[in-house]
Amino acid sequence: MKPSSSLPQDALNALRDQLGDKQILTEETERWSYGYDNSRRQSLPDAVVFPHSHEDVVAIVRTCNDYQIPLVARGRGTGTTGATVPLNGGLVLSTERMNKVISTEPANRTMIVEPGVLNQTVQDLARQHGYFWPPDPTSAAYCTIGGNLAYNSAGPRAVKYGTPRENVLGLHAVTGKGETIRTGVFTSKGVVGYDLTRLLIGSEGTLAIITEATLKLTPLAESKRTIQAIYRDIESAAEAVSAIMAQPLTPCALEFIDGRAIEMIRSYSDAELPQQAGALLMIEADGPASQLDYAVEILSKAATNNGLLQINSANTPEEIAALWATRKALSPALRNVAPKKINEDVVVPVSNIPALIRGLEQLSQQYAIPIINFGHAGNGNIHVNLLIDPDDSEQMQNASHCLDAVFSLVLSLNGTLSGEHGVGLEKRDFVDREIDPVTLELMRRIKQQFDPRGILNPGKMFPPIDTSRNDLQK
Repeated sequence: MKPSSSLPQDALNALRDQLGDKQILTEETERWSYGYDNSRRQSLPDAVVFPHSHEDVVAIVRTCNDYQIPLVARGRGTGTTGATVPLNGGLVLSTERMNKVISTEPANRTMIVEPGVLNQTVQDLARQHGYFWPPDPTSAAYCTIGGNLAYNSAGPRAVKYGTPRENVLGLHAVTGKGETIRTGVFTSKGVVGYDLTRLLIGSEGTLAIITEATLKLTPLAESKRTIQAIYRDIESAAEAVSAIMAQPLTPCALEFIDGRAIEMIRSYSDAELPQQAGALLMIEADGPASQLDYAVEILSKAATNNGLLQINSANTPEEIAALWATRKALSPALRNVAPKKINEDVVVPVSNIPALIRGLEQLSQQYAIPIINFGHAGNGNIHVNLLIDPDDSEQMQNASHCLDAVFSLVLSLNGTLSGEHGVGLEKRDFVDREIDPVTLELMRRIKQQFDPRGILNPGKMFPPIDTSRNDLQK
């Protein structure tokens, strides 16, 4: 193997002694494959390491700590914010070979897994025992549990079943000092000590590297029903969302598509939608089969208002698939219109969704940037897609100003800059608009306690700090 030029030879030798040559990549052509994620950013790591066990991770972190080498943990690179891009070179730690399901305990509704296990693997295995793990991001077939936890990635089911923070009991992890910690419990209740499990989930690998997670499983519902509701305008759809979420029966999914997205679907698919459609909701209920007729009745009633144009419910798997086909036609349509796009996942209170969409329409006109909106309406998590041509320098400049204005709009509506995609690099420089200076400094001090030399995923999460600080923490 040809050693990389920027990695101290002593450190590389130590890693080889600990791991062996087969667990290290140093050839430049091979390293490039681990220098990007699902953003447009890419940076070359000095080496890539593939731990097989918790003990391997401890050895890697300690070596990086000794030599002050930047260390970025990575799953399958499906994140969209640049959080796994190795800005400062150093090591990328890929968890892809830590892919064991350690145990499944149906009686306790738990599964213990390593971070490289795919979300879909967990779902398939849990299903064999009559369970599922609620977080279900779009990339479930390819993304890892470690990545899900790093971003607190959720998906449509979060409206009823919560995010990873609500569905993980405990973690095994390695801090930036190379110390092993175990957080949380193996039980459904526990209040001993601070809740470090929820702190680590969503921290994007800046505090510790997760090596094992105890997942809380949920019994599969006996049956499922789907409702598609089409509205004249966004205000009517948002009114329906508020009504649906105000009554006791919580849907297991409540998805939203705006008028522009509907136009795009109509143009690039065979979906039959009313010409005057201004918004669409996909509403799903699950539970005992004997109760779902009642659930559909209650949800349909809540979804009905003066702006409703059309409402359909589906009973069979085939009918359900036909209704969801409209929503699934959106991604191919987006690729046809704009192969490149900026995808942000902001969140506002449900009652402020109309103001958000109206504001986005104004920004679209102001900056001449097409904006398509869809997402998880039940918790106000809207995916804002700026359709751009990256080869058009003027449009890229407009997009930058437009994105700045989008974030200002979201915060003015008591929203937050990210619901499930994380911060990474894409939103890092906007974080201090949402978090006050005192709180931000407290977070930096927490980071320092876990990672005193600043080796873990440096340059992510927080805006750049004073140049007198450690270079790795910029």
